[in-house]
Amino acid sequence: MNEDQNTEWKVSWRDEYLKWLCGFANAQGGVLEVGRNDKGQVVGLKDAARLMEELPNKLRDLLGIVANINLLDEDGRSWLRIAVEPYPVPISYKGEYHYRSGSTKQVLKGAALDHFLLGKTGKCWDMVPVPNVGVNDLDAETLARFRERATRTNRLAMSVSGEDDSGLVEKLRLVENQYLKRAAVLLFHPDPERFFTGASIKIGYFESETNLRYHDEVCGNLFTQVSKTMDLLMTKYLKAVISYEGIQRTETYPVPEDALREALLNAVVHRDYAVAAQIQIRIYADQLKIWNPGELPRDWSLEKLLGQHPSQPFNPDIANAFFRAGEIESWGRGIHRIFESCQEAGTPEPVIQVQPDVWIKFVFSDAYVDSIGGRASGADNFIVTTGDRTSEGVRTTTQETTQETTQETTQEKILALLREYPEFTGTALAARIGITSDGIRYHLDKLRKAGRIRHVGPTRKGHWEVMEDIDE
Repeated sequence: MNEDQNTEWKVSWRDEYLKWLCGFANAQGGVLEVGRNDKGQVVGLKDAARLMEELPNKLRDLLGIVANINLLDEDGRSWLRIAVEPYPVPISYKGEYHYRSGSTKQVLKGAALDHFLLGKTGKCWDMVPVPNVGVNDLDAETLARFRERATRTNRLAMSVSGEDDSGLVEKLRLVENQYLKRAAVLLFHPDPERFFTGASIKIGYFESETNLRYHDEVCGNLFTQVSKTMDLLMTKYLKAVISYEGIQRTETYPVPEDALREALLNAVVHRDYAVAAQIQIRIYADQLKIWNPGELPRDWSLEKLLGQHPSQPFNPDIANAFFRAGEIESWGRGIHRIFESCQEAGTPEPVIQVQPDVWIKFVFSDAYVDSIGGRASGADNFIVTTGDRTSEGVRTTTQETTQETTQETTQEKILALLREYPEFTGTALAARIGITSDGIRYHLDKLRKAGRIRHVGPTRKGHWEVMEDIDE
């Protein structure tokens, strides 16, 4: 016999143990046995009879609950068994809300307390009304695109799609007491971050865990964030391997687009927007990771997430809108679809970690990494713009550059290395700079033609000379 989520043992009574009873009442209920040691052995309780009279009053006055209290005897030793049922309303002890999780008790604070209090009233975070914002503040173009997608997927009745914006938002149940819900603002407002800090997505390309090469921040409503993030990932951050079957050109990415999109949708729909942190997507030469500031439903494990399970969205109103638009399913199959897409494409299965926030990691195959020389798309040749926010809802924080200036930077790196290591081969240069061998050959040829370098001696046993250094 051991202590567990619903059982706690104490040798003697202290009033602070009312916190444990509070935690049981706020969770799944439980039993506090007083007069047992940590091994579960009955050691007896001298004042058991007095406590039988006092505890019911303390539970009523300090917690506002009623518990089943029994005086028991074992081998002449008296002990108490206090059984608490789960309560449908939040229970506090001296202004603090305690919660039993596993075999420990925690004090709920911040976002966790917010979700707990809402849950006790049958609501989720995205259902709370927001004052000082109306339907006229929403983005009409996004609402129009939503109508088109929902009608095309037959997930919205024609009578609903024909409503004006006010009617559509109301039929989607995004209004309460004439106020828009938080979900409506996130889904359709042009600037949700005005109301909810961190309601955006950050993407970064890393040469190592500490070396960030460049990054973007995707803003706007949630539908826009998904669209722009996918566009950036497929055009700027991930490099496709090109192959041909006859004259047919095929582009193969390290992560199947369907799997990547499903993982992104899961992060956007199920994240905890009460946490002032952005969704983060980190791309390396050999992997892509998505961090979601959210948690699994209470009492869910990673095993349950990976197994068959019913849909239990963290943000039901947001999930419903994405379902109506044909973006997600409502059967709890999102994770399975990610794994199925990877299996069909022959790429490694993703790794999911819950700590308690959620990470999903896509590891690139060795064949893919070898074929691109160990670098991701955009690491050598990319074009970005600067500014606070573009019309497309993307903030870029890398310095302004062009293909030409990027090539010049790469060639300066090559010259610097050749000055220090004149015996370096093309393979060694590629490894140091982080571009493909083909890219190195291209730049070496450009430098030769420009009279900047020359190679002396045999191909493998010779060395490089930087011409400007000789002139000096």
